[in-house]
Order: sequence, then structure tokens, then C-alpha cells
Amino acid sequence: MFEFHADRKKYFDIQVLNAEKYVIPFIEEKFPVKKGMRVLEIGCGEGGVLKAFINKGCAGVGVELDASRIDNARLFLPEDMAAGRLRFVVKDIYLVDVEKDFNGLFDIIVLKDVIEHIHDQAKLIGWMKKFLKPGGIVFFGFPPWYMPFGGHQQMCHSTISKLPYIHLLPKNLYRWILKKKKEPVEALMEIRDTGISIERFERICKKEGYTFFQVRHYLLNPIYEWKFGWKPVKQFSLIKAIPFVRNFYTTCVYYIIQPITNINSV
Repeated sequence: MFEFHADRKKYFDIQVLNAEKYVIPFIEEKFPVKKGMRVLEIGCGEGGVLKAFINKGCAGVGVELDASRIDNARLFLPEDMAAGRLRFVVKDIYLVDVEKDFNGLFDIIVLKDVIEHIHDQAKLIGWMKKFLKPGGIVFFGFPPWYMPFGGHQQMCHSTISKLPYIHLLPKNLYRWILKKKKEPVEALMEIRDTGISIERFERICKKEGYTFFQVRHYLLNPIYEWKFGWKPVKQFSLIKAIPFVRNFYTTCVYYIIQPITNINSV
């Protein structure tokens, strides 16, 4: 297991740094992040990504299903919460009451390393239009399912954590190996069920009426700067252009999408 998965404060700090150095600059290439903007993060964890937006003068709302992670957020972000710059909703995103829980619409919605864990992804992506202000955008960052560690096996305790592509084994064989190694079988099998490819993500977005505002594929994920000390590397144009094959060699993708009906409202 990588140390930062156990040290939640360290993981929080990494999320802040990664968002400040890579996520926000990526967004700002096309969409200036301005003081006073409202930002929603779905699957916010301890709020590290949101903190980077708060530091830019935004107001943030985070939705998180795991109450323990919000308990950590309250420890890490007491001043921002007391000042009303940031608040959290501990709830399944599908059970959120948009009017009561969000108290308004958002300029930016963020899903960072989350969509690959969501059930019924098309439903969520289509529904999010209701959360956006005219001209608003949605940022996604996620690892394609077929990439070397797309099954999140790096979080395992056994030698499985070091085995790339093992999650692509036949379902029953993969389950047997996880059980044999005493790993969290159901959690990892759930990731197998919800993992998403580049092509499936793009099909959903198009079907739900979005346009691609900004796209970047990475051979080496920006977060690897803190995991391994490796600088991010953008995916080679040739690989990026080959459907399906690109999933195996792309460790992370960044997308900004915008509802087609919003384009003329910017």
C-alpha cells in the first residue's frame, strides 16, 4: 500500500498541490477560475481538491458518501468551514436534494478520480446539467479502466499491488486470486463493475448532450509526481488517436465538458 493512502493528511496535502499545479491550470487554459465562483466536487473525500479552489477565492461545496472522510475534512479545514467558504454534504449523490443541499447552482463541477467508482454513470452525467449555471463546466479526471493499475490494485496489501493489468483477468479468476490473497474482494470487484474506458466516457458525454471543451491524456499521471517523483508526461499524439489501444497506455485523462445548451451562455 502506498503510504499516502494510510496517511489521510498527507493525501489531503497532495490533492491540494496536484489541483493547484495541474487541475486548475488545465481548466484555466479555457475557463478562467474567478473569485466568487461556486464549485461543487462530487466524491470530495477530505476536500483537498476543493481547498485549491478556495485558495483562489471560490466558494466550495463537497459531496461525499464516506462520513469518516468528512470528519477528517473538518479537522483539516476548520477556518474555511467557519468562514462559510466551504461546506460538505454527507450523502449519496443520487439522494441529494439540489435545492436544499446545494442552495444554488455552480460555475464548476469537479469529479476527480470519482467517475470510475460511480454506478449508472450516464444517469449522473446527464443529471449534472441541473447543477450548472449558464456557461458552467464540468471537470473530470480519471484513470481509464484498461490502464496498468485501472483496477486500483495498488491499494492492495499483497504482491497484487505491484501487478499491472491483473484486474483484466477473467472475472472469476480475478475474484479467486483476490480471495486467496485475502484482499478486499467485494470492493475491488465493484471497481471492476464501474471502471470506465475513454470511449465509453466520450460516448456517454455525447449522448447526454455535452461538448468537449478541453481534453488531455497523460502517459504519466500528474499525481505520480508525488507518488513516485515522476514528472507528468502527456500522451503521444499517435497513441491518443488509436481508440481502445490508448486505454492500455494512458494512466490518466483530464476532460472539461459543457452542455451544448450552455455554450452560447458563456
